Amino acid sequence: MANGHHYTPSFILEKQDVVLVKPSKPTPSGGLSLSSIDNNPSLEILCQTIYAYRSNADNPSINNDNHVFIRAVDPALVIKEALSKALVYYYPLAGMLKKHSDGRLQINCSADGVPFLVATANCRLSSLHYLEGIDVEVLKQFVFDFPSEGDSGYHPLVLQVTKFSCGGFTIGMGLSHSVCDGFGAGQFFRALVEFSSGKSDPSVKPVWERERLVGTPSEEPLRPFVDKETLATSPYLPTTDLLHACFHVSIESIKRLKMSLQEECGTESLNQSFTTIEVLGAYVWRSRFRALDLNSDGKTHFCLTMGIRKLLHPPLPDGYYGNAFASANVVLTGGELDEIPLSKVAKLIKESKKVASKSDYIMKSLGILERMRQQNMEIPASGATMVLTDWRQLGLLEEVDFGWKDPVNILPVPWNIFGYVDLCMFLPPSKVDPSMKGGVRILVSLPRPAMAKFEKEMDALKLGLDDGANQQKEIKY
Repeated sequence: MANGHHYTPSFILEKQDVVLVKPSKPTPSGGLSLSSIDNNPSLEILCQTIYAYRSNADNPSINNDNHVFIRAVDPALVIKEALSKALVYYYPLAGMLKKHSDGRLQINCSADGVPFLVATANCRLSSLHYLEGIDVEVLKQFVFDFPSEGDSGYHPLVLQVTKFSCGGFTIGMGLSHSVCDGFGAGQFFRALVEFSSGKSDPSVKPVWERERLVGTPSEEPLRPFVDKETLATSPYLPTTDLLHACFHVSIESIKRLKMSLQEECGTESLNQSFTTIEVLGAYVWRSRFRALDLNSDGKTHFCLTMGIRKLLHPPLPDGYYGNAFASANVVLTGGELDEIPLSKVAKLIKESKKVASKSDYIMKSLGILERMRQQNMEIPASGATMVLTDWRQLGLLEEVDFGWKDPVNILPVPWNIFGYVDLCMFLPPSKVDPSMKGGVRILVSLPRPAMAKFEKEMDALKLGLDDGANQQKEIKY
Protein backbone atom coordinates (compact mmCIF):
# COMPACT_ATOMS: atom_id res chain seq x y z
CA MET A 1 0.00 0.00 0.00
CA ALA A 2 2.98 2.32 -0.31
CA ASN A 3 1.88 5.47 -2.12
CA GLY A 4 -1.06 3.67 -3.67
CA HIS A 5 0.96 1.03 -5.57
CA HIS A 6 0.34 -2.57 -4.48
CA TYR A 7 2.07 -5.83 -5.26
CA THR A 8 0.93 -9.40 -4.68
CA PRO A 9 3.69 -11.90 -3.90
CA SER A 10 3.27 -15.64 -4.23
CA PHE A 11 3.63 -17.83 -1.15
CA ILE A 12 1.91 -20.68 0.68
CA LEU A 13 0.33 -20.24 4.10
CA GLU A 14 -0.48 -23.26 6.24
CA LYS A 15 -2.90 -22.70 9.11
CA GLN A 16 -3.39 -24.89 12.15
CA ASP A 17 -6.72 -25.39 13.90
CA VAL A 18 -8.04 -22.56 16.05
CA VAL A 19 -7.70 -23.13 19.79
CA LEU A 20 -9.26 -21.16 22.66
CA VAL A 21 -6.72 -19.67 25.04
CA LYS A 22 -8.16 -19.23 28.53
CA PRO A 23 -6.87 -17.19 31.50
CA SER A 24 -4.10 -19.00 33.37
CA LYS A 25 -5.88 -18.42 36.70
CA PRO A 26 -9.54 -18.22 37.80
CA THR A 27 -11.13 -14.86 36.94
CA PRO A 28 -14.32 -13.02 37.98
CA SER A 29 -17.54 -14.03 36.23
CA GLY A 30 -20.75 -12.17 35.43
CA GLY A 31 -21.82 -9.39 33.09
CA LEU A 32 -20.10 -6.04 32.52
CA SER A 33 -21.83 -3.06 30.93
CA LEU A 34 -20.15 -0.60 28.59
CA SER A 35 -20.02 3.17 28.23
CA SER A 36 -22.05 5.45 26.01
CA ILE A 37 -19.10 5.73 23.62
CA ASP A 38 -18.59 1.95 23.59
CA ASN A 39 -22.28 1.54 22.70
CA ASN A 40 -22.02 3.75 19.61
CA PRO A 41 -23.41 1.49 16.84
CA SER A 42 -20.78 2.78 14.40
CA LEU A 43 -18.03 1.17 16.51
CA GLU A 44 -19.51 -2.32 16.50
CA ILE A 45 -16.81 -3.88 14.33
CA LEU A 46 -13.77 -6.10 14.78
CA CYS A 47 -10.70 -3.94 14.05
CA GLN A 48 -7.87 -6.00 12.59
CA THR A 49 -4.26 -4.86 12.94
CA ILE A 50 -1.02 -6.61 11.99
CA TYR A 51 2.30 -6.21 13.82
CA ALA A 52 5.42 -7.38 11.96
CA TYR A 53 8.59 -8.54 13.76
CA ARG A 54 11.91 -8.94 12.01
CA SER A 55 13.97 -12.06 12.67
CA ASN A 56 16.79 -11.64 15.15
CA ALA A 57 19.04 -13.22 12.51
CA ASP A 58 18.48 -10.07 10.44
CA ASN A 59 19.33 -7.78 13.36
CA PRO A 60 23.07 -6.95 13.38
CA SER A 61 22.89 -5.65 16.97
CA ILE A 62 22.41 -9.16 18.36
CA ASN A 63 25.34 -11.57 18.50
CA ASN A 64 25.19 -15.10 17.12
CA ASP A 65 24.91 -16.75 20.52
CA ASN A 66 21.79 -14.77 21.29
CA HIS A 67 19.96 -15.43 18.09
CA VAL A 68 20.77 -19.10 18.09
CA PHE A 69 19.06 -19.21 21.49
CA ILE A 70 16.15 -16.93 20.70
CA ARG A 71 15.35 -18.42 17.29
CA ALA A 72 15.08 -21.83 18.97
CA VAL A 73 12.06 -20.48 20.86
CA ASP A 74 8.71 -20.70 19.09
CA PRO A 75 7.20 -17.17 19.08
CA ALA A 76 3.69 -18.60 18.79
CA LEU A 77 4.19 -20.62 21.98
CA VAL A 78 5.65 -17.63 23.85
CA ILE A 79 2.77 -15.36 22.77
CA LYS A 80 0.16 -18.00 23.56
CA GLU A 81 1.47 -18.38 27.12
CA ALA A 82 1.71 -14.61 27.52
CA LEU A 83 -1.88 -14.23 26.32
CA SER A 84 -3.08 -16.71 28.95
CA LYS A 85 -1.35 -14.67 31.67
CA ALA A 86 -2.56 -11.31 30.30
CA LEU A 87 -6.16 -12.55 30.32
CA VAL A 88 -6.02 -12.89 34.10
CA TYR A 89 -5.95 -9.07 34.14
CA TYR A 90 -7.91 -8.47 30.93
CA TYR A 91 -10.45 -11.21 31.66
CA PRO A 92 -13.38 -9.43 29.90
CA LEU A 93 -11.55 -10.07 26.60
CA ALA A 94 -11.83 -13.83 27.26
CA GLY A 95 -15.62 -13.56 27.49
CA MET A 96 -18.38 -12.97 24.95
CA LEU A 97 -19.79 -9.67 23.73
CA LYS A 98 -23.53 -9.56 23.17
CA LYS A 99 -26.04 -6.90 22.12
CA HIS A 100 -29.36 -6.78 23.92
CA SER A 101 -32.77 -5.75 22.61
CA ASP A 102 -32.38 -2.20 23.98
CA GLY A 103 -29.25 -1.73 21.88
CA ARG A 104 -26.83 -1.96 24.82
CA LEU A 105 -23.78 -4.16 24.66
CA GLN A 106 -22.63 -6.34 27.53
CA ILE A 107 -19.64 -8.60 28.07
CA ASN A 108 -20.37 -11.92 29.69
CA CYS A 109 -17.17 -12.72 31.61
CA SER A 110 -17.38 -16.46 31.01
CA ALA A 111 -13.65 -17.17 30.45
CA ASP A 112 -14.59 -18.96 27.21
CA GLY A 113 -11.16 -18.02 25.89
CA VAL A 114 -9.62 -16.10 23.01
CA PRO A 115 -9.54 -17.77 19.56
CA PHE A 116 -5.85 -18.28 18.71
CA LEU A 117 -4.52 -19.45 15.36
CA VAL A 118 -0.95 -20.36 14.34
CA ALA A 119 0.08 -20.19 10.68
CA THR A 120 3.34 -20.85 8.82
CA ALA A 121 4.43 -19.08 5.62
CA ASN A 122 6.99 -20.65 3.25
CA CYS A 123 8.82 -17.36 2.64
CA ARG A 124 10.93 -14.77 4.39
CA LEU A 125 9.12 -11.81 5.89
CA SER A 126 11.59 -9.56 4.04
CA SER A 127 10.27 -10.96 0.73
CA LEU A 128 6.95 -9.29 1.63
CA HIS A 129 8.77 -6.03 2.45
CA TYR A 130 7.59 -6.52 6.05
CA LEU A 131 4.04 -5.98 4.73
CA GLU A 132 4.81 -2.48 3.44
CA GLY A 133 3.08 -1.99 0.09
CA ILE A 134 1.29 -5.37 0.19
CA ASP A 135 -2.12 -5.76 -1.44
CA VAL A 136 -5.00 -5.77 1.05
CA GLU A 137 -6.15 -9.24 -0.01
CA VAL A 138 -2.71 -10.55 0.96
CA LEU A 139 -2.81 -8.72 4.30
CA LYS A 140 -6.10 -10.40 5.12
CA GLN A 141 -4.35 -13.77 5.20
CA PHE A 142 -2.53 -12.72 8.39
CA VAL A 143 -5.70 -12.02 10.38
CA PHE A 144 -8.92 -13.94 10.89
CA ASP A 145 -12.44 -13.62 12.25
CA PHE A 146 -14.09 -16.30 14.35
CA PRO A 147 -17.88 -16.09 14.12
CA SER A 148 -19.62 -17.69 17.06
CA GLU A 149 -22.50 -20.10 16.80
CA GLY A 150 -25.88 -19.58 18.42
CA ASP A 151 -26.90 -16.49 20.38
CA SER A 152 -24.15 -16.45 22.99
CA GLY A 153 -22.54 -13.38 21.40
CA TYR A 154 -19.14 -13.07 19.78
CA HIS A 155 -15.50 -13.00 20.82
CA PRO A 156 -14.16 -9.46 21.38
CA LEU A 157 -10.56 -10.57 20.72
CA VAL A 158 -8.89 -12.99 18.29
CA LEU A 159 -5.17 -13.49 17.57
CA GLN A 160 -3.19 -15.07 14.73
CA VAL A 161 0.58 -15.61 14.86
CA THR A 162 2.20 -16.26 11.48
CA LYS A 163 5.77 -17.60 11.43
CA PHE A 164 8.09 -17.07 8.45
CA SER A 165 11.03 -19.16 7.26
CA CYS A 166 13.52 -16.45 8.34
CA GLY A 167 12.40 -16.55 11.97
CA GLY A 168 10.36 -13.35 11.68
CA PHE A 169 6.68 -13.37 12.54
CA THR A 170 3.50 -11.32 12.48
CA ILE A 171 0.75 -10.94 15.04
CA GLY A 172 -2.69 -10.32 13.58
CA MET A 173 -4.99 -8.94 16.27
CA GLY A 174 -8.72 -8.56 15.83
CA LEU A 175 -10.19 -6.47 18.65
CA SER A 176 -13.73 -5.16 19.06
CA HIS A 177 -13.83 -1.38 18.76
CA SER A 178 -16.80 -1.49 21.13
CA VAL A 179 -14.44 -2.65 23.89
CA CYS A 180 -11.21 -0.70 23.18
CA ASP A 181 -10.12 2.37 21.31
CA GLY A 182 -6.62 2.66 19.83
CA PHE A 183 -5.11 3.73 23.13
CA GLY A 184 -6.78 0.83 24.96
CA ALA A 185 -5.68 -1.65 22.29
CA GLY A 186 -2.12 -0.38 22.65
CA GLN A 187 -2.29 -0.80 26.42
CA PHE A 188 -3.42 -4.42 26.10
CA PHE A 189 -0.79 -5.15 23.46
CA ARG A 190 1.98 -3.76 25.64
CA ALA A 191 0.79 -5.99 28.50
CA LEU A 192 1.04 -8.96 26.14
CA VAL A 193 4.58 -7.90 25.30
CA GLU A 194 5.53 -7.58 28.97
CA PHE A 195 4.34 -11.09 29.80
CA SER A 196 6.16 -12.43 26.72
CA SER A 197 9.40 -10.89 27.95
CA GLY A 198 9.09 -12.60 31.33
CA LYS A 199 7.37 -10.05 33.55
CA SER A 200 4.91 -11.34 36.14
CA ASP A 201 2.60 -8.29 36.12
CA PRO A 202 1.69 -5.61 33.60
CA SER A 203 3.26 -2.22 34.28
CA VAL A 204 -0.21 -0.63 33.93
CA LYS A 205 -3.09 -2.45 35.63
CA PRO A 206 -6.27 -2.42 33.52
CA VAL A 207 -9.31 -0.54 34.82
CA TRP A 208 -12.89 -1.09 33.62
CA GLU A 209 -14.97 1.78 35.14
CA ARG A 210 -17.10 2.20 32.01
CA GLU A 211 -19.78 3.91 34.13
CA ARG A 212 -17.56 7.01 34.14
CA LEU A 213 -18.52 7.64 30.51
CA VAL A 214 -22.26 6.97 30.59
CA GLY A 215 -24.28 10.02 29.61
CA THR A 216 -27.82 11.16 30.36
CA PRO A 217 -29.94 10.95 27.20
CA SER A 218 -30.42 14.38 25.67
CA GLU A 219 -33.97 15.76 25.90
CA GLU A 220 -33.44 18.03 22.91
CA PRO A 221 -34.60 16.90 19.47
CA LEU A 222 -31.82 14.76 18.05
CA ARG A 223 -30.28 16.25 14.95
CA PRO A 224 -27.19 15.03 13.12
CA PHE A 225 -24.20 17.35 13.08
CA VAL A 226 -24.83 17.89 9.38
CA ASP A 227 -28.24 17.24 7.79
CA LYS A 228 -27.98 14.42 5.30
CA GLU A 229 -29.90 16.44 2.73
CA THR A 230 -27.28 19.22 2.75
CA LEU A 231 -24.19 17.00 2.48
CA ALA A 232 -22.14 17.18 -0.69
CA THR A 233 -22.39 14.17 -2.99
CA SER A 234 -19.87 12.37 -5.18
CA PRO A 235 -20.54 10.93 -8.65
CA TYR A 236 -18.34 7.98 -7.63
CA LEU A 237 -20.55 6.90 -4.72
CA PRO A 238 -22.12 4.58 -3.83
CA THR A 239 -19.83 1.85 -5.20
CA THR A 240 -18.30 -1.45 -4.19
CA ASP A 241 -15.17 -0.79 -6.30
CA LEU A 242 -12.96 0.63 -3.55
CA LEU A 243 -9.19 0.87 -3.37
CA HIS A 244 -7.18 1.07 -0.16
CA ALA A 245 -3.84 2.87 -0.13
CA CYS A 246 -1.20 4.14 2.27
CA PHE A 247 0.60 7.36 1.32
CA HIS A 248 3.92 8.37 2.85
CA VAL A 249 4.57 12.00 3.77
CA SER A 250 8.14 12.82 4.81
CA ILE A 251 9.00 15.01 7.78
CA GLU A 252 10.60 17.47 5.34
CA SER A 253 7.31 17.84 3.47
CA ILE A 254 5.43 18.38 6.73
CA LYS A 255 7.89 21.06 7.88
CA ARG A 256 7.69 22.88 4.58
CA LEU A 257 3.87 22.72 4.60
CA LYS A 258 3.81 24.24 8.09
CA MET A 259 6.19 26.98 6.93
CA SER A 260 4.02 27.70 3.91
CA LEU A 261 0.89 28.09 6.04
CA GLN A 262 2.77 30.26 8.55
CA GLU A 263 3.80 32.59 5.72
CA GLU A 264 0.22 32.57 4.45
CA CYS A 265 -0.93 33.89 7.83
CA GLY A 266 1.27 36.98 7.42
CA THR A 267 1.51 39.13 10.54
CA GLU A 268 -0.81 36.75 12.38
CA SER A 269 1.90 34.09 12.24
CA LEU A 270 3.66 35.72 15.20
CA ASN A 271 0.93 34.30 17.44
CA GLN A 272 -0.01 31.33 15.28
CA SER A 273 1.57 27.89 15.09
CA PHE A 274 0.18 24.69 13.63
CA THR A 275 0.53 21.05 14.60
CA THR A 276 1.01 18.25 12.09
CA ILE A 277 -2.55 17.02 12.59
CA GLU A 278 -3.88 20.51 11.79
CA VAL A 279 -1.91 21.19 8.61
CA LEU A 280 -1.92 17.66 7.23
CA GLY A 281 -5.55 17.12 8.27
CA ALA A 282 -6.52 20.28 6.37
CA TYR A 283 -4.55 19.23 3.29
CA VAL A 284 -5.98 15.70 3.21
CA TRP A 285 -9.53 16.94 3.80
CA ARG A 286 -9.34 19.25 0.82
CA SER A 287 -7.56 16.62 -1.29
CA ARG A 288 -10.37 14.11 -0.60
CA PHE A 289 -12.95 16.75 -1.54
CA ARG A 290 -11.26 17.29 -4.89
CA ALA A 291 -10.62 13.60 -5.53
CA LEU A 292 -14.25 12.65 -4.85
CA ASP A 293 -15.47 15.53 -7.06
CA LEU A 294 -17.96 16.60 -4.38
CA ASN A 295 -20.36 19.38 -5.36
CA SER A 296 -19.24 22.82 -4.21
CA ASP A 297 -22.63 23.93 -2.83
CA GLY A 298 -22.95 20.87 -0.56
CA LYS A 299 -21.47 20.66 2.92
CA THR A 300 -18.35 18.73 3.91
CA HIS A 301 -17.62 17.58 7.45
CA PHE A 302 -14.22 17.15 9.11
CA CYS A 303 -14.31 15.04 12.27
CA LEU A 304 -11.15 14.52 14.35
CA THR A 305 -11.24 11.94 17.14
CA MET A 306 -9.55 13.33 20.27
CA GLY A 307 -8.53 11.45 23.39
CA ILE A 308 -10.30 12.69 26.54
CA ARG A 309 -8.64 10.57 29.24
CA LYS A 310 -6.90 13.57 30.81
CA LEU A 311 -9.62 16.12 30.00
CA LEU A 312 -12.25 14.88 32.44
CA HIS A 313 -12.52 16.03 36.06
CA PRO A 314 -11.18 13.92 37.63
CA PRO A 315 -9.18 12.33 34.75
CA LEU A 316 -9.79 8.70 33.83
CA PRO A 317 -7.37 6.31 35.57
CA ASP A 318 -4.22 5.33 33.69
CA GLY A 319 -5.41 1.76 33.14
CA TYR A 320 -8.72 2.68 31.49
CA TYR A 321 -8.86 0.79 28.19
CA GLY A 322 -12.33 1.55 26.86
CA ASN A 323 -13.26 4.08 24.21
CA ALA A 324 -12.43 7.55 25.49
CA PHE A 325 -12.60 10.12 22.73
CA ALA A 326 -14.66 13.08 21.59
CA SER A 327 -15.05 14.53 18.11
CA ALA A 328 -13.71 17.90 17.02
CA ASN A 329 -15.90 19.03 14.12
CA VAL A 330 -15.61 21.52 11.28
CA VAL A 331 -18.24 22.03 8.58
CA LEU A 332 -17.66 23.96 5.36
CA THR A 333 -19.34 24.05 1.99
CA GLY A 334 -17.31 22.40 -0.73
CA GLY A 335 -16.70 25.78 -2.31
CA GLU A 336 -15.31 27.21 0.91
CA LEU A 337 -13.03 24.22 1.47
CA ASP A 338 -11.69 24.43 -2.06
CA GLU A 339 -11.17 28.18 -2.22
CA ILE A 340 -10.24 29.65 1.16
CA PRO A 341 -6.55 29.63 2.16
CA LEU A 342 -5.44 26.31 3.59
CA SER A 343 -4.13 28.16 6.64
CA LYS A 344 -7.70 29.19 7.46
CA VAL A 345 -8.84 25.56 7.25
CA ALA A 346 -6.03 24.61 9.65
CA LYS A 347 -7.13 27.41 12.02
CA LEU A 348 -10.70 26.09 12.03
CA ILE A 349 -9.40 22.63 12.94
CA LYS A 350 -7.33 24.14 15.77
CA GLU A 351 -10.38 26.00 17.12
CA SER A 352 -12.56 22.88 16.94
CA LYS A 353 -10.00 20.98 19.07
CA LYS A 354 -10.30 23.63 21.79
CA VAL A 355 -14.10 23.33 21.81
CA ALA A 356 -13.98 19.52 21.96
CA SER A 357 -11.56 19.66 24.92
CA LYS A 358 -14.12 21.27 27.25
CA SER A 359 -15.76 18.98 29.81
CA ASP A 360 -19.29 20.33 29.17
CA TYR A 361 -18.89 19.54 25.46
CA ILE A 362 -17.74 16.00 26.31
CA MET A 363 -20.66 15.35 28.66
CA LYS A 364 -23.16 16.73 26.14
CA SER A 365 -21.66 14.40 23.53
CA LEU A 366 -22.25 11.42 25.83
CA GLY A 367 -25.92 12.40 26.13
CA ILE A 368 -26.26 12.61 22.36
CA LEU A 369 -24.68 9.16 21.98
CA GLU A 370 -27.16 7.71 24.49
CA ARG A 371 -30.05 9.20 22.52
CA MET A 372 -28.61 7.84 19.28
CA ARG A 373 -28.46 4.37 20.83
CA GLN A 374 -32.08 4.63 21.95
CA GLN A 375 -33.14 5.57 18.43
CA ASN A 376 -30.75 3.03 16.85
CA MET A 377 -29.29 5.84 14.76
CA GLU A 378 -26.12 5.29 12.77
CA ILE A 379 -24.22 7.93 10.82
CA PRO A 380 -24.40 6.98 7.13
CA ALA A 381 -21.24 6.96 5.02
CA SER A 382 -21.33 9.65 2.35
CA GLY A 383 -17.82 10.60 1.24
CA ALA A 384 -18.60 14.16 2.36
CA THR A 385 -17.43 13.33 5.90
CA MET A 386 -13.81 12.64 6.81
CA VAL A 387 -13.30 10.95 10.19
CA LEU A 388 -9.62 11.28 11.09
CA THR A 389 -7.96 9.14 13.76
CA ASP A 390 -4.31 9.55 14.70
CA TRP A 391 -2.21 6.53 15.78
CA ARG A 392 1.14 8.29 15.84
CA GLN A 393 1.23 8.82 19.60
CA LEU A 394 0.35 5.27 20.69
CA GLY A 395 3.99 4.12 20.82
CA LEU A 396 3.20 0.86 19.03
CA LEU A 397 6.50 0.70 17.14
CA GLU A 398 8.67 1.91 19.99
CA GLU A 399 7.48 -0.06 23.02
CA VAL A 400 6.56 -3.54 21.82
CA ASP A 401 9.73 -5.64 22.12
CA PHE A 402 8.88 -9.33 22.51
CA GLY A 403 12.53 -10.27 22.96
CA TRP A 404 12.92 -10.75 19.21
CA LYS A 405 13.79 -7.06 18.99
CA ASP A 406 12.95 -4.62 16.25
CA PRO A 407 9.19 -4.39 15.65
CA VAL A 408 9.38 -3.15 12.10
CA ASN A 409 5.82 -2.38 11.02
CA ILE A 410 2.21 -2.01 12.11
CA LEU A 411 -0.68 -1.91 9.65
CA PRO A 412 -4.44 -1.84 10.19
CA VAL A 413 -6.29 -3.97 7.67
CA PRO A 414 -8.85 -1.47 6.24
CA TRP A 415 -11.82 -1.36 8.60
CA ASN A 416 -15.43 -1.42 7.47
CA ILE A 417 -16.32 1.58 9.59
CA PHE A 418 -18.16 4.58 8.12
CA GLY A 419 -18.33 2.63 4.87
CA TYR A 420 -14.51 2.53 4.59
CA VAL A 421 -14.53 5.77 2.59
CA ASP A 422 -15.20 8.21 5.42
CA LEU A 423 -12.33 6.92 7.62
CA CYS A 424 -8.79 8.29 7.36
CA MET A 425 -5.92 7.13 9.57
CA PHE A 426 -2.58 8.77 10.33
CA LEU A 427 0.02 6.12 11.19
CA PRO A 428 3.63 6.31 12.37
CA PRO A 429 6.17 5.43 9.66
CA SER A 430 7.36 1.86 9.51
CA LYS A 431 11.04 1.02 10.03
CA VAL A 432 11.30 -0.46 6.53
CA ASP A 433 12.51 2.87 5.13
CA PRO A 434 14.72 4.75 7.64
CA SER A 435 14.41 7.94 5.58
CA MET A 436 10.74 8.15 6.60
CA LYS A 437 11.55 8.62 10.29
CA GLY A 438 9.40 11.41 11.69
CA GLY A 439 7.02 11.25 8.73
CA VAL A 440 3.39 10.15 8.53
CA ARG A 441 1.61 7.36 6.69
CA ILE A 442 -1.92 8.24 5.57
CA LEU A 443 -4.32 5.31 5.11
CA VAL A 444 -7.37 6.02 2.95
CA SER A 445 -10.08 4.07 1.13
CA LEU A 446 -11.62 5.62 -1.98
CA PRO A 447 -13.52 4.67 -5.16
CA ARG A 448 -11.14 3.68 -7.94
CA PRO A 449 -11.40 6.89 -10.02
CA ALA A 450 -11.15 9.06 -6.90
CA MET A 451 -8.01 7.25 -5.72
CA ALA A 452 -6.18 8.20 -8.92
CA LYS A 453 -7.04 11.87 -8.31
CA PHE A 454 -6.11 11.67 -4.64
CA GLU A 455 -2.70 10.27 -5.57
CA LYS A 456 -2.09 13.33 -7.76
CA GLU A 457 -2.98 15.58 -4.81
CA MET A 458 -0.46 13.76 -2.62
CA ASP A 459 2.16 13.96 -5.36
CA ALA A 460 1.54 17.71 -5.53
CA LEU A 461 2.25 17.97 -1.82
CA LYS A 462 5.59 16.25 -2.28
CA LEU A 463 6.55 18.11 -5.44
CA GLY A 464 5.39 21.49 -4.23
CA LEU A 465 7.40 21.26 -1.05
CA ASP A 466 10.50 19.36 -2.07
CA ASP A 467 11.46 20.63 -5.51
CA GLY A 468 12.34 24.25 -4.87
CA ALA A 469 10.73 27.68 -5.01
CA ASN A 470 9.83 27.61 -8.70
CA GLN A 471 7.94 24.36 -8.35
CA GLN A 472 6.27 25.58 -5.17
CA LYS A 473 4.73 28.55 -7.00
CA GLU A 474 3.02 26.19 -9.41
CA ILE A 475 1.24 24.24 -6.69
CA LYS A 476 -1.87 25.77 -5.19
CA TYR A 477 -2.25 24.91 -1.52
